[in-house]
Formats: sequence, C-alpha cells, structure tokens
Amino acid sequence: MYYTIGEVAEMFGVAASLIRFWETEFDIITPRKNRKGNRQYTKDDIENIKLVFHLVKERGYTLQGAKDYIKIHGTKAKEKTEIIESLQKVKAFLIELKKSLP
Repeated sequence: MYYTIGEVAEMFGVAASLIRFWETEFDIITPRKNRKGNRQYTKDDIENIKLVFHLVKERGYTLQGAKDYIKIHGTKAKEKTEIIESLQKVKAFLIELKKSLP
C-alpha cells in the first residue's frame, strides 16, 4: 500500500513541503514516484520519516545533527524510536486508566 505526500504530511501534522525538503536532505527517505511524478510512500518510508520527525521535531536536533545521529546509529536509531513510541502509548494508556479510577 502506498501513501500520498498529503497523507504522510497529515500523519505528522506538517506541511507537504517539509516532507519534500526532508527527502532532499535525508538519504533514507526515498519514495517511489509514479509516471506522473507523484510520490508514493511505503511503510518503510513512513518509518524513516518518523525517525527524522522524532529527531528534528521532538528531540530538537539540527538537520546536520540528525544526519550524524542516523549515520552513527543506523538501524539502532529506528529501534529506539519504535521503543519510545510504544512506551508513549503505554504511558497514555496508564494515564487514562488512572483517570478512570475513583
């Protein structure tokens, strides 16, 4: 299944132009393009964008800092992002659970 740039931008709450910009800055973001030139993002592309988003928007890395982090940590960077995401979901669940208690 492929996602359009608009759908991807909406997932992250950013402008499509930022996704295109990150595509030029980060080698790990390589969407497929159809005959019309429209970008088609796979789940792997989404995971890579999620990593960049986490480093730049959530952790406050500069673009160069994020590039260096990805270069040094490679696949471990993705794993750390996935762990953080799952822990955030658990935290949100526990907060909701706590609210429902008397």
